[in-house]
Amino acid sequence: MSSETLPSKGGIPRSWNREAILRSEALQRILAFAALIILIIVFSLASPNFLQFRNVVGIFLATAVNGILALGVTFVIITAGIDLSIGTVMTFAAVITGVLVTNWELPIAVGVLGGIAAGGLAGLINGVVIAKMRVPPFVATLGMMYVAKGLALIISELRPIYFTDTPAFRDIATGSLIGRVVPGFDLPNAVLILFGAALIGNFLLFKTILGRYTFALGSNEEATRLSGVNTARWKIAVYTVSGLYAGLGGIVIASRLNSAQPALGQGYELDAIAAVVIGGTSLSGGQGSILGTVIGAFVISVLTNGLRMLSVPQEWQIVVTGAIIIVAVYFDMVRRRGQ
Repeated sequence: MSSETLPSKGGIPRSWNREAILRSEALQRILAFAALIILIIVFSLASPNFLQFRNVVGIFLATAVNGILALGVTFVIITAGIDLSIGTVMTFAAVITGVLVTNWELPIAVGVLGGIAAGGLAGLINGVVIAKMRVPPFVATLGMMYVAKGLALIISELRPIYFTDTPAFRDIATGSLIGRVVPGFDLPNAVLILFGAALIGNFLLFKTILGRYTFALGSNEEATRLSGVNTARWKIAVYTVSGLYAGLGGIVIASRLNSAQPALGQGYELDAIAAVVIGGTSLSGGQGSILGTVIGAFVISVLTNGLRMLSVPQEWQIVVTGAIIIVAVYFDMVRRRGQ
């Protein structure tokens, strides 16, 4: 059998009830969306300023970066892997963009492509270390987290890189193409980038061979390998995709802040993973969706914004977020047992 032949049922054992899995995934997405609606209702009643346009725009902006990172890590978690490096890889990509655009005075388009490529390179290295060297994903990506953080500090010489001489760069995230068409509706471009990245991610996950192998690796990697599939190659591809999304996130956050902050990034991976889990992607692998991840990212942003508006201390915001993650993971375990 050719090394590129698809395993039966996309690598999923025939004993699995696929219809039951799909129903379970749909239920999780419905519950996540219901939780989002409930949070919006509760916070809008508790604070009259919550639904003001300015605050809503702030929620969308906060969701954009976390959502883009979460889209990339969705692919990894579906394979039953983990990527702890996406936050600092995002920062590393932002610093590379800053060096190209500000220090080397190259065109913005070159800087953007360079930043995304830097993220993809980090993801590629993660994939090679995991797939070829057989280092556990947790350890490999933890190492990359520190490598990317250190490189960002070294390259930037411990100083932020500002885009003051290239005002057009700021418009990448904070400008509003929609606002030019519909005056007064200044929805930031970062939101359009998030939804565009989600559409691309959904296409890759459900309409391409990469997506089929992503689910196959998470469902039963050994069965997929025995079917003649080069699992190492596709696992490397999955981690590269995660890195590319982290690079895109670096562009967006650098544009939003109008600077590349080398000390920023660590901790973003936790919010991204939380969004993926809340959205219904199973940490055990084999299940997940882009739509669920986007909903999960909005749940995190709405919750954080609402608690902040109610003057809840930040430490309690972290406690609440952690509790929600535990509940989401427990529900995932219940779903798996039910299947």
